[in-house]
Amino acid sequence: MNDINYFESIEETVATALNEDIKTGDLTAGLISENIQAAAHIICRENAVVCGRPWFDEVFRQIDESAEIIWHCEEGESVEADQLLCEIKGSARNILTAERTALNFLQMLSATATITGKYVKYLQGTNTKLLDTRKTIPGLRLAQKYAVACGGGQNHRIGLYDAILIKENHIIAAGGIAEAVGLAKFQHPGKTVEVETENLEEVQEALKGGADIIMLDNFSVEMMHKAVEVVSKQAKLEISGNVEIQHLKTLAETNVDFISTGAITKHIKAIDLSMRFKMTK
Repeated sequence: MNDINYFESIEETVATALNEDIKTGDLTAGLISENIQAAAHIICRENAVVCGRPWFDEVFRQIDESAEIIWHCEEGESVEADQLLCEIKGSARNILTAERTALNFLQMLSATATITGKYVKYLQGTNTKLLDTRKTIPGLRLAQKYAVACGGGQNHRIGLYDAILIKENHIIAAGGIAEAVGLAKFQHPGKTVEVETENLEEVQEALKGGADIIMLDNFSVEMMHKAVEVVSKQAKLEISGNVEIQHLKTLAETNVDFISTGAITKHIKAIDLSMRFKMTK
């Protein structure tokens, strides 16, 4: 993990999720006496990397601080199908009210961590690092960035405020690559400046302008190799655009520094989780 505070908005995020589900009250759980106690087991139905425990725990904290959660796996741990993830003990009514929101966070963040882990495995043995993008679920940016880190990936910029990425339309509006990079360096000294390029001529312009990172957008593999030669480690190189998992090894063999993809945060399929309920005396 890095020094990003992934949890700075966790209370607000969870509160928003609970409010959209519960509003004025859980009508169905309200049919159950508040005195009835229960125990519930959360089972993972497929192989996965577990991620999202802090959000899961926060849901129960906001619903019922007295609920006891006993975890049987660590955050970021790889688990197998039908493995027990945790036990919950407490008010049956409150467990049922918290169930869906808690599982939503856990299954979504585990999905991001799991697919990230699969991508990272393809890059083992190379010097290329996997980066995420800003293509995240609205309102869940920090949570998904955290899940990427849990899965072994690295975070690109968190938002528009912490690094500069000059894209095609920025270049047009600024009057050119050199002009855009120059303005960025002047207005925000110390900030990382990255430039998106579409051909080798633009790579040379970005390098001459002093870009810290040069993004190769939808380059052919042949062009990537040429860009690596042109840049010759004078700047970092990042590959982006239509990155598919089966091609990762080939892309990494070009000796670029980074490969970025939005697929690990936007093309995700929730991990299959289930809750088994048991009544206690």
